Amino acid sequence: MRWPENIIPLFQPPSAPELNPIERLWQFLKKPLKNQLFSSLHALRDRIQELFDQLTFEQVISVSSYNFILEALFYAASY
Repeated sequence: MRWPENIIPLFQPPSAPELNPIERLWQFLKKPLKNQLFSSLHALRDRIQELFDQLTFEQVISVSSYNFILEALFYAASY
């Protein structure tokens, strides 16, 4: 298969949620929700929105970045 120059294929197992950056972000966001009860779905949505609004760029990077992705990007940049 021929990949465009701006595409870096990173092959992963078909079912590996621990390798999915969004799963790690959700895990990070769920910690403040632990043991809380919400009176409605709307209240839960509001709280999740608050958590998203408080996220910094650095937090998202630290939770969702993986060394193997960063190494692949570094390797690709050297071409």
